[in-house]
Order: sequence, then C-alpha cells, then structure tokens
Amino acid sequence: MISSSIQRLQYLTEALPPRLTLIKEEDFSDKPSRHKWSKKQILGHLIDSATNNHQRFIRVQFEQTPTIVYNQNEWNSLSYYQQLDSGQLIQFWTLYNKQLIHIIRHIPEQNLQKKCNAGGPAPVTLEWLINDYVAHQEHHLHQIVDYN
Repeated sequence: MISSSIQRLQYLTEALPPRLTLIKEEDFSDKPSRHKWSKKQILGHLIDSATNNHQRFIRVQFEQTPTIVYNQNEWNSLSYYQQLDSGQLIQFWTLYNKQLIHIIRHIPEQNLQKKCNAGGPAPVTLEWLINDYVAHQEHHLHQIVDYN
C-alpha cells in the first residue's frame, strides 16, 4: 500500500518549503563538526536519495531486478551542496519530490511487486522502496526543521 506514502510526500512538499526558507543561511550552512553534515548537506542528501530512487522507481519496472546503489558520502561531497544557496536547494528538493509523486501515482499496481537490489542483503519490492523513500525523507527532514 503506497497511498499513505504518496499523501505524506505531498504534505511534505507543501508544508515544509515555507518552514525551510525561514532558516537563516548561516544556520543552514553550520556544520556541527567536521564529520557531520550541515542542514544544507542533509537536504542535499535527500536530493541524492531522490535521484537514485528516481532511477529505481523507473528501472525496476522494465529491468529484471536492477542493482542501484550509491555512496552517499561521495555523492554529497561531489555535489557541493554546502556551496549552494539554500533557496536553490529547497526549490530543487521540492520540485524533484513533486516529480516523484507524479511518477509514483502512475505506477501500475502490478509493478509494485517487481524487485530491485538496493544495497541490502536481499532484493526489495518497488512498493517497499517507495514506502522506505518517504520514511527516509521524514527521518532526515526532522533533523532540519520541526514539523508534524
């Protein structure tokens, strides 16, 4: 069942951008320590997650159990999120997730049980990937801003 994940992701793309834009640029850029991500980098990580899950959501429907994994630290570092304006990051995250909502809404139900290797010990279904994607977004968004 992915309907609750679609609703939740829709809520996030509507409710959070105004809250995110209230965060001062210096607070968005602050790194708690050398090895910890700033709020900008956390939001960038969610964009990287969107990018890789976009591939999963599409490729799992026409490839036989594709393997799609990524190194989150390298993706974050080489995307240079820390140097971007926070407004651009917020817009990018918002628009990318709206695109993913559009895609997810149009996935035929029979495709939800197709599988993908996403780096875990066993392949997972597209349905699982979608639900996990939204849970992952929420986990990290709570690190950036308070919301319900």
